[in-house]
Amino acid sequence: MSKVGTKFPDIAVKTINSDGDELNLNLSKPRRPTLLFWYPKDFTFVCPTELHAFQEKLEEFNQRGYQVFGASCDSLEVHFAWLNTPKDDGGIEGVEYPLISDSRRTLAKKLGILDYETEFYFNEKDPDDDVRVVKNGDNVTYRATYLIDKDGIIWHESVNDMPIGRNVDEYLRLIDAKNHVDKHGEVCPLTGKREKMQWMLLDKELKNIYLSNETTNNQTYSSIR
Repeated sequence: MSKVGTKFPDIAVKTINSDGDELNLNLSKPRRPTLLFWYPKDFTFVCPTELHAFQEKLEEFNQRGYQVFGASCDSLEVHFAWLNTPKDDGGIEGVEYPLISDSRRTLAKKLGILDYETEFYFNEKDPDDDVRVVKNGDNVTYRATYLIDKDGIIWHESVNDMPIGRNVDEYLRLIDAKNHVDKHGEVCPLTGKREKMQWMLLDKELKNIYLSNETTNNQTYSSIR
């Protein structure tokens, strides 16, 4: 079930940065708009490429007022080691934003983004001792991404399977679209590019021309395919 439009779970977690600074964090009360992205594991092949990609765009997120956090079920110690491992050795040295440690999987379970399947066992001798155990899956997170406003409300949620990487620019586009709507109270064009958003504000006639051109381009593309 989608979490869009709901309050982010009221669960405190710990973060760490490359300097070893630890911070308690509760994103139900973020105070600043936030991008939170989850990845399966530290010291894996695809994950460092994504973390470096978010680092390359970090200033652009900050310019839009957003703080960025990465997250996985690894411990703070493992995060710290990875943050200080050179890029050529599979590390993420140079990443400046903090990483969340959800080693107990409390937050990931609440968000429903863990890759696991449980099996229920009933204890006939002690009915209060019913347990669920992991039957299938790696019990790590999918590549989930959340955009959260300053009041802790989730306004975007996306979840990729573990082998599928993300396009970091898409989250900048979404943030630009959200800021446009918040500021002007108007819907956003399909592309969401800021220069086209400004044109759409000028005149109703220009809007009609824009929409007409977009329709024509889409029809041309469809006929080519």
